[in-house]
Amino acid sequence: MKKHSDPNSKLIAENRQARYHYAVEDTLEAGIMLYGSEVKSLRTGQTNIAESYASVEDGELWLINSYIAAYMQAGHFGHEERRKRKLLVSKRELSRLWNATQREGMTIVPLKMYFNDKGIAKLLVGIAKGKKQADKRETEAKRDWNRQKQRLLKQNQ
Repeated sequence: MKKHSDPNSKLIAENRQARYHYAVEDTLEAGIMLYGSEVKSLRTGQTNIAESYASVEDGELWLINSYIAAYMQAGHFGHEERRKRKLLVSKRELSRLWNATQREGMTIVPLKMYFNDKGIAKLLVGIAKGKKQADKRETEAKRDWNRQKQRLLKQNQ
């Protein structure tokens, strides 16, 4: 029997360049503290997390430089478009993230923002290490080879 996808569950924004620039070692789902006008704006899909990053400051995890467009119907009860937003994780996960960022070259990168099946906004963050130019070329070469391999297999059928 085919499962029907939940109408509340949908992808809001994706950081497609993150996997190109970083080698993601581990992922973690975090909640986001948002204002009502931000949630309304997210439902219209007016957001960007490509230039954002997460950091641990004063024992809390923050999403920095993410863009959520102003919701016009909110009037003067709106929000700042590029404010710091608190991410909600457990203490154990926060300490794990803190330890990972203290290692050399590790950073916390937002990968996807989405509504889960209950309609709550979530952010998938990755603990990642920056790739060097040679690593990026190697990844690109593997991707090109896989594409070429698929073409050859399709022609032979």
